[in-house]
Amino acid sequence: MSNPDELLRIEGIRKSFPGVVALDGVDFDLRRGEVHVLLGENGAGKSTLIKMLSGAYTPDAGRILAGGEEVRIHGAQDSERLGIATIYQEFNLVPDLTVAENIFLGRQPRRFGMIDRKRMEADAEVLLKRVGVNVSPRARVRELGIARLQMVEIAKALSLDARVLIMDEPTAVLTSEEVEKLFVIVRQLRADGVGIVFITHHLEEIAALGDRVTVIRDGKSVGQVPAATPQDELVRLMVGRSIEQQYPRERTETGAALLSVQGLTRDGVFHDVSFEVHAGEVVGIAGLVGAGRTEVVRAVFGADPYDKGAVKVSGTALRRHDVGAALAAGLGLVPEDRKGQGLVLDASVEENLGLVTLRQATRAGIVDLRGQHAAAERIAGQLGVRMAGLGQHVRTLSGGNQQKVVIGKWLLADTRVLILDEPTRGIDVGAKVEIYQLINELTAAGAAVLMISSDLPEVLGMSDRVLVMAQGRIAGELAADEATQDSVMALAVSTPGTPASPTTSLTPTTTDKEAGRGH
Repeated sequence: MSNPDELLRIEGIRKSFPGVVALDGVDFDLRRGEVHVLLGENGAGKSTLIKMLSGAYTPDAGRILAGGEEVRIHGAQDSERLGIATIYQEFNLVPDLTVAENIFLGRQPRRFGMIDRKRMEADAEVLLKRVGVNVSPRARVRELGIARLQMVEIAKALSLDARVLIMDEPTAVLTSEEVEKLFVIVRQLRADGVGIVFITHHLEEIAALGDRVTVIRDGKSVGQVPAATPQDELVRLMVGRSIEQQYPRERTETGAALLSVQGLTRDGVFHDVSFEVHAGEVVGIAGLVGAGRTEVVRAVFGADPYDKGAVKVSGTALRRHDVGAALAAGLGLVPEDRKGQGLVLDASVEENLGLVTLRQATRAGIVDLRGQHAAAERIAGQLGVRMAGLGQHVRTLSGGNQQKVVIGKWLLADTRVLILDEPTRGIDVGAKVEIYQLINELTAAGAAVLMISSDLPEVLGMSDRVLVMAQGRIAGELAADEATQDSVMALAVSTPGTPASPTTSLTPTTTDKEAGRGH
């Protein structure tokens, strides 16, 4: 006999792709008025599961039940008709359309056969206010930053009046204020009887918001536990082992300054930014949303212009706005937006890993394919990229494995200074430790790492020095033994040029959000 409160049930779901079993007998259920957390490492099968619920994939075996009745979901329309809405980790918006047009795409209100733009924009404004984002419904989506894009996605899902809401890493790029607003929305939806499937890698969010947790490992459901389960036990279920040290920074002797930034200024964006990064050192950049962190490192790398200042690598000045010069000098950038800026999605893993080294592997117009293949095979193995093979398209990898490929291409290029912008965003705890170990290997070999992170414990745990930005300026610099949650945040909320006071106190369960996520 079916449970009247049960909205959704998945029984024995199996899904295979060439060379890979993505899901192997997964069971999952969702009740009315609950937040059911779906937890697992990147590549565990979470994305495949939600894509079957949204109609992107169909299962090879098993069944899906909605309201106690077996259903078949062959596309997005079937999913919407069943009251299922999905907010993906990677945005599903049309850049050249307005916010309102994106929210109601395919469902625009009409009057006398024409799109009722006034009503559409008014309805969109109500939804945007509900998610607490201050953006005009007439704004073009391409004009928005990542955090606002995420909130537009949430508003779009809310417009469907769904009974089942799937949220894939919805807080990954949100500030603490936006996260709290989102949690208020989720709790209200739960009170209204909506069932929410919530995917997150931020374990502290589980107890704060969830009711139950289903853990998936290697394509199998390995356990269902209460959301109050201790984090150590959740990690053990997720990775099959305990992680004793979350931030395994191995500090080494530092050498000469490899990167020197002097008086870097871009009018209205950042001003008089100066710092150095030495061989064997990790320098973290912390700050709140809008502080200018990403804008500065993109200018350093030559991706964006600047008006004044100088960037030097090993004492040699780089030409402004010249990525080629940066590459030749040994600079590398792992961007915040891995899909939009870090990868060629329709190319293979091997092709993506070889992007930076392609020119030096070419002689007389002929590419050393054997050498490129061997190098790609070595680095993919070193990084533990989960894939069917080097020929697999990067688009089909999980987010964490895509990030490993982005980092891997710079490792292959023997980069001297690696800039990491949110290197572990959307990556599970097991993969994070692997990334941290790679950072240790780089600095042990004499490279320098400049790391932006909105996860404050990550900055504190992995940095030898911390630069704190506020309002487009360096508000202060802290040595590793001086950097605390309060000291960093006091600088982050200060007005540069005036003394900072530790007015902001952070608790261990909220620090990564208080630092802000995204830019």
